[in-house]
Amino acid sequence: MARGRKGLALSGWLIIDKPAGIGSTQVVGKVRWALGAQKAGHAGTLDPAATGVLAVALGEATKTVPHLAEALKCYRFEVRWGAATSTDDAEGAVIATSAARPTRAAIEAALPAFRGLIAQVPPQVSAVHVDGARAYDLARQGVMVDLAPRPLWVESLSLVAAGADHAVLEMVCGKGGYVRAIARDLGQALGCLGHVGWLRRLWSGPFAVQDALSLQEVEHLAGTEALRAHVLPLQRALADLPEVIATPEGAARLGHGNPGMVITSGLEWGTPAWASYQGRAVALGHYRAGELHPSRVFAPDPAPDRG
Repeated sequence: MARGRKGLALSGWLIIDKPAGIGSTQVVGKVRWALGAQKAGHAGTLDPAATGVLAVALGEATKTVPHLAEALKCYRFEVRWGAATSTDDAEGAVIATSAARPTRAAIEAALPAFRGLIAQVPPQVSAVHVDGARAYDLARQGVMVDLAPRPLWVESLSLVAAGADHAVLEMVCGKGGYVRAIARDLGQALGCLGHVGWLRRLWSGPFAVQDALSLQEVEHLAGTEALRAHVLPLQRALADLPEVIATPEGAARLGHGNPGMVITSGLEWGTPAWASYQGRAVALGHYRAGELHPSRVFAPDPAPDRG
């Protein structure tokens, strides 16, 4: 891993168990500092108040972020009944209240309407673009806008626990889902109003909370080989795709962004796949008649810095 002017050319994934009270971009900055990495990004923003899995991509792994963004994600969260807030979570101001409270049976009966392909209106405080501005910036200026419903795939939504004034739910959903909107809409459907009390992401695609380090651990291990040992390979983000093996000539062609010959069996024309050569991820693309046609090419790890 050669050190350039701006740090190590380090590629892979470091999975963080994000604490409440810090933004996702700040977490990325701390990871980049702790590892001395040249380049870092994240796959899937968590609100500052949320906790759980934040997958931080390093170096060439940032090229797989669009693929990981499409993966399913699992959230566990608390819905507090009896109040609607300006942000649809506990951070916002209360804008309406209700004395009604749902029974466990009523909650269970309402959940099927929130499974499958649903149309979801994002919260007013969200990153949705409205005429070139972010909805959250407009909300801070007191401007309320009509946000268009967006399709969301909800793989599952189940009741984990129920109390007098709250319920704990678990949801697996696709890209672009707002848990806060689920809490808001469920509260409206039950006639009692609701907002998110707390939210935790348990897994995102192939990355689970069991893979994660706390920020305290990252800070404690900053600058050490022990921290770099926790960096997962780039290809972990591609675990749901078939792997094909590039020939030597194919690897060379793929490395220059051209279709390259690969060895595989049983893949159909157009199947998304990734190619490896001598154990290293070379490219991501689509398989066509013995070749991988790349959409992303991964640069090889640089030679170690010998000083």
